[in-house]
Amino acid sequence: MSAEAPRKQAFVRELLGRSDYAIIGDIVEPGAKVLDLGCGGGELLEWLAENKGVEARGVEISGEKVRRAIARGVSAYQGDIDNGLADYPAQAFDYVILSQTMQETRHPRQVLAEMLRIGRRAIVAFPNFGHWRMRLSMLASGRAPRTKLFPYQWYESPNIHFLTVHDFEDLAAVEGLTVERRYFLAGRRKVTLLPNLLAEVAVFLVRRP
Repeated sequence: MSAEAPRKQAFVRELLGRSDYAIIGDIVEPGAKVLDLGCGGGELLEWLAENKGVEARGVEISGEKVRRAIARGVSAYQGDIDNGLADYPAQAFDYVILSQTMQETRHPRQVLAEMLRIGRRAIVAFPNFGHWRMRLSMLASGRAPRTKLFPYQWYESPNIHFLTVHDFEDLAAVEGLTVERRYFLAGRRKVTLLPNLLAEVAVFLVRRP
């Protein structure tokens, strides 16, 4: 193996300050129809529109963030993704994105099913609760863990469901989904060994068979 190969494996570029956005930016094909659930201020959608020529739409529960997205030129509306996807027709999008928001939904299995009803493919990125720092924090403190990825006190956290890499793999199997790609990240490093223990963030590209 050349000396160059380990460097390529270890480095993950960032997009808008986030490595998972860079992965998503690589996955999405030019000219695709994209819906971003929990789109925030529309930063990712703006980048995809400018650099990939996508037809971009977003859903966000925060009215202030929706206004910021619209100011960026992104088509976004205020809505609750747990209940706000029923009006979209089947297969209306090429990609439906849920980036670090699944753990905040009340019914993640239902949201995933709706994503794959209205989209041909779903891109799901989430912080991995099985990371070793999470385990160590809980073991050492005996309290709900707090880390860089989960900085909140338990009583003020927006996170409702805490999932791991294994948990999502199990859900994909239960739903009968095809996992086309999977990426595991620790900061700006790709994780290839023991991702349930060593990955901080996971990104999955899934579809119905």
